[in-house]
Amino acid sequence: MNTFQAPKGTYDIIPPDSATYLAVREAIAAPLRNSGYGYVETPGFENVELFARGVGESTDIVSKEMYAFETKGGDRLALRPEGTASVLRAALQANLHNEGKLPVKLWYSGSYYRYERPQKGRYRHFSQVGAEAIGTEDPFLDAELIVLADQAYRSLGLRTFRILLNSLGDKECRPVYRTALQEFLRGLDLDEDTRRRIEINPLRVLDDKRESVQKQLTGAPLLRDYLCDACKAYHEQVRELLTAAGVAYEDDPKLVRGLDYYTRTTFEFVHDGLGSQSAVGGGGRYDGLSEMIGGPSLPSVGWALGVDRTVLALQAEGVVLELPPATSVFAVPLGEEARRVLFGVVTGLRKQGVAADFAFGGRGLKGAMKNANRSGARFAVIAGERDLAENLVQLKDLESGEQSAVPLDALTGELLARLA
Repeated sequence: MNTFQAPKGTYDIIPPDSATYLAVREAIAAPLRNSGYGYVETPGFENVELFARGVGESTDIVSKEMYAFETKGGDRLALRPEGTASVLRAALQANLHNEGKLPVKLWYSGSYYRYERPQKGRYRHFSQVGAEAIGTEDPFLDAELIVLADQAYRSLGLRTFRILLNSLGDKECRPVYRTALQEFLRGLDLDEDTRRRIEINPLRVLDDKRESVQKQLTGAPLLRDYLCDACKAYHEQVRELLTAAGVAYEDDPKLVRGLDYYTRTTFEFVHDGLGSQSAVGGGGRYDGLSEMIGGPSLPSVGWALGVDRTVLALQAEGVVLELPPATSVFAVPLGEEARRVLFGVVTGLRKQGVAADFAFGGRGLKGAMKNANRSGARFAVIAGERDLAENLVQLKDLESGEQSAVPLDALTGELLARLA
């Protein structure tokens, strides 16, 4: 009988690799928790209309990649393809914006789903850590979030990522640019789908990765040349704040990102070691999204960083994270009485905060010691009937191979001292 496989385009994260994924999540979350961001968790699926309105019906995410379905009760739902719309919906539903403290600063972590052509670094199920600062228009917030993402990546040991930065203007200046861009794009040799996109959201054509399209975009009008004075001043302040914070970035006038809700600041973290799927994360300001999904005016900014993409970036740079061992002490009992006694020892060590494991299944000494070595433990505690009769256990250092007898009642103290 064939065993079941994970669905196409998805993956399992299992030990020992899962320890790296957990460490990446923790490294990204740590500076956020240090900066006033509270944790939020949203459902894995939402009303289809939330994403159609928020992300944009013209985007590939909504028109081609979203997993949408109808429930038995007739509701139209979708697996979440991104996190921002869900987090903003949750904040609005809980009236967090009315509690007197703006911005509402939230961070989240979870799995997201898009029906894409599977390839390395691009899956149908992927993991992200994200952050949103809701309800305040302030270039210092935009800069803060970019600095925190940079800090997270550097804490992991990444060095060769790049930050691309652009401004997408606002409702005052973008319509003028949109008209100029549409006029330029209508003169190109493009397929029917792309021509439809020109009329719905022409900025998305700039984000088309096909070489046949990119070749024709040479000479396309650039949004930076159409920014109003307010947007220019705002963007310049973000740039100055990043420079003052020692965060290097590259101006990219063609950066638009793949979501309709962005305004003003937009940015992307890229790593050239990942090939064509070079983006490891990104985000921007989305001042009009709240109104799009039925809320009040709440100018906001945020980002999402891909956990799986970050792991690939670490591998590309040859960075190996220093991870604490999953197990520090491994108990090897020989006989039923030893099983009972050492199980109590292991339970006591765990209460003291020591990572401890146990040779389950009543294995002999050779098999149990193999498990002890595989566990990565620093010490093995071995006991048989003769040891226990003398109220002793054998403590073996699995690195040096040295072994000594230790009184049973002094074992926990001895281990805590050696591990410290």
